[in-house]
Amino acid sequence: MRPTFRATLAAAAALAVALTAGCGSGDDWTQPHPAPHPVGSPGPGFVDPSARPAPESTITPRPGSWAGVHPSEGYRVVLLTSGSDAPTKALVTAVRQWADDEAVDLRTVTAADAHDLVPSIVRAMDLRPDLVVSAGNDLIDPLALVTASHLDQQFLVVGAELAEPTGNVTAVDWSGASFRGEGLGMSSTYDPATFTPERCAAAIRAGVTAVLHQLTGIVIWLDAI
Repeated sequence: MRPTFRATLAAAAALAVALTAGCGSGDDWTQPHPAPHPVGSPGPGFVDPSARPAPESTITPRPGSWAGVHPSEGYRVVLLTSGSDAPTKALVTAVRQWADDEAVDLRTVTAADAHDLVPSIVRAMDLRPDLVVSAGNDLIDPLALVTASHLDQQFLVVGAELAEPTGNVTAVDWSGASFRGEGLGMSSTYDPATFTPERCAAAIRAGVTAVLHQLTGIVIWLDAI
């Protein structure tokens, strides 16, 4: 990433954090809301029950081991998205289908352009959701700047990952995805064709399963899908 762009993002992030700390949103799900919890448990092979994953580690769950887990009633999710490329569209479709199937209370925040990336993250946080789900590679660098300052907000990144995530950022990746930010190497060659409906659907379900069971700050690898 060009230094001038990184400096611009950093300045925008600092301003956004200050604004978030200084004022609330009038559209923040203000009605009473029970704390979310998982309904059901992961099946065998999702994670080793005798060894909790270390922060920033990678797990490779058995395909379908997340199928029995559902969010509790009234789960509040913000879909944060940027970009009109085919992979992003596939991820957005999968998240919306999952939300519809699970009766999740879903709202969408879309970044209008490069200057709106950090502000869009702030708008998502201002809604005070149980989870922010990010779809779109353009959001990765801004998320890396903002998320560490908001450890009480859970984030799930689908189809990409942060290079050094804090404990509130969980990612779901596979060979062909794994974008980690401008100027950083990828753990696999980027391939838009790997963003199939099946893999994108698995990504949101596996990721939410991990978050609901407090297995956060890790990368979930879905190569077997």
